[in-house]
Amino acid sequence: MSEFDPNGVGIANGNIFGFPYTESEATIVIVPIPWDATASYGKGTSDGPEAILEASTQLDFFYPDSDRASDTKVYMSPISQEWKEINAHCCEQGLEYIQYLESNGEEKALLKYQSVLDEINSAHQALRSNLKERCLEILAQGKIPAVLGGEHSTPLGLMEALNETYEDFGILQIDAHADLRDAYEGFSQSHASIMFNVLQHAEHMSKLVQVGIRDVSEREVFLSRDSDRVQTYYDWNIKNEQYAGKTWANQVEEMIQHLPMNVYVSFDIDGLKPELCPHTGTPVAGGFELQEVSYLIFALVNSGRKIIGFDLNEVAPGSEGDWDANVGARALWQLVCACEKSRRNQLA
Repeated sequence: MSEFDPNGVGIANGNIFGFPYTESEATIVIVPIPWDATASYGKGTSDGPEAILEASTQLDFFYPDSDRASDTKVYMSPISQEWKEINAHCCEQGLEYIQYLESNGEEKALLKYQSVLDEINSAHQALRSNLKERCLEILAQGKIPAVLGGEHSTPLGLMEALNETYEDFGILQIDAHADLRDAYEGFSQSHASIMFNVLQHAEHMSKLVQVGIRDVSEREVFLSRDSDRVQTYYDWNIKNEQYAGKTWANQVEEMIQHLPMNVYVSFDIDGLKPELCPHTGTPVAGGFELQEVSYLIFALVNSGRKIIGFDLNEVAPGSEGDWDANVGARALWQLVCACEKSRRNQLA
């Protein structure tokens, strides 16, 4: 620790933010998942963890909502080269299938490419199981687990580990999409199905609060409307209320009231305005400034609720420059700071 200067030049030492901690020393452990095999529009989020790692040493570490933020003991596991290779193979296979599907329809695509679909679903199941076991180990050590994707399908194993650890928890989802589709495009663990799968496989998850949704299917709207476990705040309603005079502070207070005391935060970067994440897998007009999301997450912490884990997903670096990774690194730092403040509050 004596060699680490939070006011000095960031050192690319292999750990996130250039922080000097090992996994055994850390209180927050981030597992990077380089996976985007089910992405149906834009590829590249599998490169997100590496790009964010590289950009993270350029940050300054004062954070106004978190005292002594630079003292946070956070560690990120090495990015798995094995899973990068498996993902590359699955992406190559899946791209041909998706292109055929979009031209010929699901029935013909399944007849022609069922073996490809089975292979990708099997690989994804292995990834999910491996992540679950990894996160159960982290939780058993009294540490807070997090996932850095990759597409938004990646954190399911973490949420299942939390389901085995906590008798009751909720999810705060910041996203442009509801992700409530059942096996979208035939992928049982699609990026568009993550919250549908949570509802099916995490019975201790009592409330899902979705914020910023603005690209959604009719079936997903009906699922949210008819489920007492889902509360969705659509972007158009948020904006219309603000036009009529309601403040973001008042809206946030209402959102948080639906959540139990233990909360998992799931942050899809496309919940932000697309100019902040132009190369994300499925950008959508509208969305939030990063500071608006910060206000929401720290309001959650200040309400006395406990952050039990988090993910950041769908950051994809562009072919030129590192803007997406720059924003992604700051979004990750925001989540880490909120998580650490929550942890300290629980100890006070």
